[in-house]
Amino acid sequence: MAKKENHAANGPTQRQLRVGEMLRRAISDVLLRGDIHDADLAHMSITVGEVRSTPDLRLALVYVLPLGGQNADIVIEALNRNKYEVRRAVNKQVSLKYSPDLKFVLDRTFDQLDETRRLLNQDVVVKDVSSDDE
Repeated sequence: MAKKENHAANGPTQRQLRVGEMLRRAISDVLLRGDIHDADLAHMSITVGEVRSTPDLRLALVYVLPLGGQNADIVIEALNRNKYEVRRAVNKQVSLKYSPDLKFVLDRTFDQLDETRRLLNQDVVVKDVSSDDE
């Protein structure tokens, strides 16, 4: 009997990364073209930051952020409400054995970057870094 490997501890596989990127581009395309007809999404610019899929490629978490972070809750709710329509449009562009279920979540990466910049710009850190250079 073959030993089952635990990929979750090692991070995503190359296949997961490749499928995630294909899905990210396809979802971005669908949202850019305005293929989803929903009043909450109309005239809304949405950034698709990343798509992470499960090892079996049956579920994909789609990290999105509306431009400026405005009305994020409304956008996430609208995308999850229309996920089957998004999935259908993505399936026309991406050829996979199974079409993954999509779950849209808020991308907090930009908030984390702002916090990191704030921490690095503190006087104590700047002083510490400049003393290491000498």
